[in-house]
Amino acid sequence: MGWGKGKDVARGEGGKAGRLHEDRAAGGDGSRQAGTADLIAVLVAVTEGEPRVLAIRGGGSLPSGPFQLRHHSLQSGLRAWVESQTHHPLGYVEQLYTFADAARAGAAAADGPAISISYLALTREGPTAGADEPEWHTWYEYFPWEDRRDGGVALLDELIAPLLEAWAGEQDTPARRRRVALVFGRDGMPWHEELVLQRYELLWEAGLVAESRHRAGAGPLPGLAMVGDHRRILATGIARLRAKIKYRPVVFELLAPTFTLLELQRCVEAIAGRAVHKQNFRRLIEQQELVEPTGAVARETGGRPAKLFRFRRAVLEERAVAGTRVGVTRG
Repeated sequence: MGWGKGKDVARGEGGKAGRLHEDRAAGGDGSRQAGTADLIAVLVAVTEGEPRVLAIRGGGSLPSGPFQLRHHSLQSGLRAWVESQTHHPLGYVEQLYTFADAARAGAAAADGPAISISYLALTREGPTAGADEPEWHTWYEYFPWEDRRDGGVALLDELIAPLLEAWAGEQDTPARRRRVALVFGRDGMPWHEELVLQRYELLWEAGLVAESRHRAGAGPLPGLAMVGDHRRILATGIARLRAKIKYRPVVFELLAPTFTLLELQRCVEAIAGRAVHKQNFRRLIEQQELVEPTGAVARETGGRPAKLFRFRRAVLEERAVAGTRVGVTRG
């Protein structure tokens, strides 16, 4: 898991409006009027070694709201809606994708389909308040099979894999089996942690998640459901962040100003959903000159005092040039 200086190649980035995707039928409380544009935020923090996402309505919805002409930009509209719903200011923000829900109820009206414009926002967990009682949830509550640190492998082997094998056997073609092997790392294929969206899409198609109302499958699998296309959007945000940590040190948006190397490692592991080799990780950090010691130590580590580090000035300057900012301090 390297942090290089290469070009930012995660799909959907670069300041573009995002690709237009036709969505599937979702219905329920997530339905919208035709011709509207919703701004939806995947707001991520890492707290005590767990990746967490801010949700409203009992965890079943991401913070969202309609874009209004009084907002001078999509981002300003997103910030206004999230802060009004949660009282939690946003820090770093980047656009994910634009989804057009052609099959959604009411979307066939003359005004055109409902549109979801999604954003990824990184911050540090802080107190929230709002009419919809916003709550922080670990994102593995929604995608338990993605946590390969503890439990995800057993869930895949004992429950998901047999169900997918049965689904793949419904058609007399090897195409489905190849998809399962590629996306879920079966039959000798490697596991790619950034394929979060593809795994959710396949489970949806197989009728194994609660949102799969198009077919009566064996589901739903464990995992919190969300209204409309919100869990799909959350999967997109997780995939984006997992891809980014391989070539950009974006975790500085999620950590306190000073941290131990173990805290940095735990943050990366939380996002990636898998453990990393301690010595190899620290060697990589040293080789890429991302951090520097502060001269202080953390004494509340449960063992020997651990050195405190901070990201080097050059890393912070890169953040400043990109216009990123953390709006909330931990505590």
